[in-house]
Amino acid sequence: MVSCQYSFTWRCTCRAFQFLYCMLVGTFPFNSFLAGFISCVGSFTLAVCLRIQANPQNKQHFRSVSQESAFGDFLFAHTIFHLVVVNYIG
Repeated sequence: MVSCQYSFTWRCTCRAFQFLYCMLVGTFPFNSFLAGFISCVGSFTLAVCLRIQANPQNKQHFRSVSQESAFGDFLFAHTIFHLVVVNYIG
């Protein structure tokens, strides 16, 4: 779980740097900024969902979902999500 915490911290840091860069330099390629920012937010959200489903303390809420199934759903959602983000960049 510690590596997940570092991953969450990294995603929040990337999101903050992108927003700071946008404020300081400008938003010339606005689609690229939006795609990068939305990618960070979406990756964070999907990782939180995976962590909630894989946490042993939440086993009572997700009895029908195995950890392998949760990870498979995470990978599928991440793939579709990043295809949309790359398509949005243009």
